[in-house]
Amino acid sequence: MTTALEKDRVLIFDTTLRDGEQSPGATMTHDEKLEIAGLLDEMGVDIIEAGFPIASEGDFKAVSEIAERSNNAVICGLARANFKDIDRCAEAVRKAAKPRIHTFIGTSPLHRAIPNLTMDEMAERIHDTVTHARNLVDDVQWSPMDATRTEWDYLCRVIEIAIKAGATTINIPDTVGYTAPLESADLIRRLIETVPGADEVIFATHCHNDLGLATANALAAVEGGARQIECTINGLGERAGNTALEEVVMALKVRNDIMPWHTQIDTTKIMHISRRVSTVSGFPVQFNKAIVGKNAFAHESGIHQDGMLKNKETFEIMRPEDVGLSGTSLPLGKHSGRAALRDKLNNLGYEVGDNQLKDIFVRFKELADRKKEVFDDDIIALMRSGEDAENDHLQLVSMKVICGTGGPAEATLEMEIDGKDLSATAQGDGPVDAAFKAVRELYPNSAHLQLYQVHAVTEGTDAQATVSVRLEEDGNIATGQSANTDTVVASAKAYINALNRLIVRRGKVGEGADTREISYKDAT
Repeated sequence: MTTALEKDRVLIFDTTLRDGEQSPGATMTHDEKLEIAGLLDEMGVDIIEAGFPIASEGDFKAVSEIAERSNNAVICGLARANFKDIDRCAEAVRKAAKPRIHTFIGTSPLHRAIPNLTMDEMAERIHDTVTHARNLVDDVQWSPMDATRTEWDYLCRVIEIAIKAGATTINIPDTVGYTAPLESADLIRRLIETVPGADEVIFATHCHNDLGLATANALAAVEGGARQIECTINGLGERAGNTALEEVVMALKVRNDIMPWHTQIDTTKIMHISRRVSTVSGFPVQFNKAIVGKNAFAHESGIHQDGMLKNKETFEIMRPEDVGLSGTSLPLGKHSGRAALRDKLNNLGYEVGDNQLKDIFVRFKELADRKKEVFDDDIIALMRSGEDAENDHLQLVSMKVICGTGGPAEATLEMEIDGKDLSATAQGDGPVDAAFKAVRELYPNSAHLQLYQVHAVTEGTDAQATVSVRLEEDGNIATGQSANTDTVVASAKAYINALNRLIVRRGKVGEGADTREISYKDAT
């Protein structure tokens, strides 16, 4: 007998490694697939569709190894409605503790025309292939591709055939993302009420995002009785993608007042796997994407920032910690207000009075009108605007560089460090690398170079180059800039400027302090 808890459980079927990888350009290596599968398994995904074994030898090997390594999840492979595909799929998943074969065929008039099958011929093929799959494994999922554009009577007929042939899960795909939420819920509800044996299987929903309705359609299908959602990390998938795992899981978690269903997903792992999938697939996550976008927990508006400082629940319906983030960010920009600026200054170690804040705020607004992003070191620069540059700990006195085709580049630097003149010579892979190594020899540090950019601000061979260098050290991030007609000189000065700002950051927030929560824009 099914308990109330089991009845309310929504199974998460992740197809990032199959449907997600079908996105043009999103192909993953063998090792990357194994890594993502391991993360999905740890997260608590119920079913992992590991690939399409017949598609290539590489896909077969990946599915086979994922099946062998899996600790908790059902491992599923995809197969078309023919014996060759199904046999290959069964071989790939056979070492899984819980193997599944997912076989499918297009049932709409458009898709029936491709193999030129009559309704009866297709019905017979469905019966034979599902029966064959069930003879190989106990867990068989069947999908009528383009189900939402298949005639109602025929859809009911073929689903009944699949159930009688041994399918344990019936997936209803909205293959082209055409359905609306009311239709999605109604379709699942009517199928469960109409098809004989429907109460003995799990109904699943697979929604595409062509009209931006994938998540809404998936949740509506659950309302109609579906108990498995097929989805991908970051909504990755063909065309506009699929239902995003992170969206449906967090929707169920946040709105359990009107959606009293649950999953076993560990939501604190969402952000980590989202970023890994983005990296290995090469598909960046849009900044304003729900749950996992860079701006999902960022507030720039002055009104919003003031509200967040007083009570986070004013503008956040979930905690960033719930998805694996360390906290909310209040990035500063032209829409920010005094409350956010004061909070930022306090975090950076500056305590200012009301009159001083007014003066700083005016200069901050002037800066914000010129820059899209205002970083922590920009704020520090505002605070230091009246200080003499001679107060910098590190200053370049002179530099000589030798480079060419005859050997490695060599840079000789003389620097003044806290009033002492020191010099060093270093070799590197090019003049800039040699110069940076000479600086590090004179001032040893663990700063990591995050950004090196050169911009020519005028035309011609005597163009002045503006160099930007961004460094990170123990969570502190600082940017240095310098302009010179000699690009290598500008590079060395920019690097030294960034080091000087890191030194200031240490003094303001403490040696080794973790300041990543201070500015999300800095940290990413």
